Amino acid sequence: MKENIKFSNLDRSKTVKKLASEVFDLVVIGGGITGGGITLDAASRGLKVALVEKNDFASGTSSKSTKLIHGGLRYLKQFDFWLVKEVGSERAIVHKLAPHIVLPEKMLLPLIENGSYGKWLTSIGLKVYDILAQVTGDDKRKMLEKKEALKLEPLLPKKILKGAGYYAEYRTDDARLTIETIKTSLQHGALALNYAAVTDFDYTDEKISGVKIKDGTSDKEFTIKTKYVISAAGPWVDELRSINNSKKGKRLHLTKGVHLVFPHEKLPVKQSVYFDVPDGRMMFAIPRGKVTYVGTTDTNYNNDKDDVRVDLADAMYLISAVNNMFPKLNLEMEDIVSSWAGLRPLIHEEGKSASELSRKDEIFTSETGLISIAGGKLTGYRKMAERVVNRVANKMKEDYDREVKECSTDTIPLTGNDFKKFKHVKRYITEVFDRIKADGFVAYDAWFLVTNYGKQTEMILEGYNKLKDEDPYVRLAKAELHFGIAYEMIQYPTDFFVRRTGRLYFDIDGVRKLMDPILEEFGTIFKLDNAKLMSYKEELQALLLDHSDFSLDRV
Repeated sequence: MKENIKFSNLDRSKTVKKLASEVFDLVVIGGGITGGGITLDAASRGLKVALVEKNDFASGTSSKSTKLIHGGLRYLKQFDFWLVKEVGSERAIVHKLAPHIVLPEKMLLPLIENGSYGKWLTSIGLKVYDILAQVTGDDKRKMLEKKEALKLEPLLPKKILKGAGYYAEYRTDDARLTIETIKTSLQHGALALNYAAVTDFDYTDEKISGVKIKDGTSDKEFTIKTKYVISAAGPWVDELRSINNSKKGKRLHLTKGVHLVFPHEKLPVKQSVYFDVPDGRMMFAIPRGKVTYVGTTDTNYNNDKDDVRVDLADAMYLISAVNNMFPKLNLEMEDIVSSWAGLRPLIHEEGKSASELSRKDEIFTSETGLISIAGGKLTGYRKMAERVVNRVANKMKEDYDREVKECSTDTIPLTGNDFKKFKHVKRYITEVFDRIKADGFVAYDAWFLVTNYGKQTEMILEGYNKLKDEDPYVRLAKAELHFGIAYEMIQYPTDFFVRRTGRLYFDIDGVRKLMDPILEEFGTIFKLDNAKLMSYKEELQALLLDHSDFSLDRV
């Protein structure tokens, strides 16, 4: 594993100085998985690349997906074979790049009376899926009889169950995948900055030659000079096209996807389940550590893109869908421990409903040279990056007679990956647990460290051993924080609790327990006064309430 490169907001002024004083081949706008993928692709081909993100990395769609690297089985029903083939074969590649973050996950597809999938169609569909996605070995689909399905998942509805399809997918942490992709791009010379909003463009001979940036931490403004610009700003792509006066023709169509999180004992599924909803949609229930999460909705969205919320109607819809498929459970609103809502930046098609819109990506190029990419799926981020960087490579050849290398990101392991196979990840989790259990840690803590940080866990444990704190749990979290501030551009407590560790979603009690000691550590490292720390605490408390409290008096 290559040594980690310092990536810290404590060095922010140096990074800004570099961005403002050099000329880049490419500026990428948007620090989600698409922007991160583009940055790594372009930098690894030898281009000089800068990435800017107006909030934190992965703070938009890329921390709020269903967190699956999956082949899009439902797109078979739309006869979108190209999409299934591409994202299906990408799953194995992305797993190889980061086997500690992209984890194999068996998926159960129950076949029920009058359901979306009949036995024959499911069998054929999953077989086609296996062929298109080049699935091999144990991962190939199996068709199960009713008895076998109930043995695997006793919670399924006995009366209406007819059998099940059983196949393989991959589960991920989208925000971790994004940050590790961006960190890997640094090893190829890229620069990246969060909390850096694009306010306008500079032009030379009516072509974009720079981007104007407002630093969100200081309100100072500066310009980055560049030959080309790619906007991968997700839901904000059209805003940037408007600033560039090029919002013509196709436009974005935003849809909202909501997920609810329950304690695993309240929704104790034994593996992931992809199940029918009475209105004809399909939904996932996915166990993860201490919790099980369910989703997702697919509704048109026209409100504030910076404040996407789970509302009472979303929560009621999801709970009734889960109770319908798992009738023994009787989940209630007070069982929800956390939630999230995100936006899909799809391409508008007249007359199509939110669920019918294609998940294909599209590239728009303006007359002034702004290249925008939108649409697409998390699973296809690497191919999206390859397509759009190929455009830049062609322009480089035309404009500067400069040859740019072919894409090679399918062979570049992400930071933290020092594993040949997934079994080595499992072995390492056991090894880490053996080393920390004497301090009172449980198996979950070792699993959490390794599936977040891979072999970078060694750096965190090193930090843990140096810190003095009476509570081992607090000490380990502080070691994580130190690592994240030094190597992952943590600027605010929300970066730590939401994107870098996922605790807000998957261990919300951990946020409550760690809030005060982590804020205290923040104060020491960033030299903050009590007023600033209090404002951070209020922000975290508001987040906890927004994500977990659906009581009628609050709504």
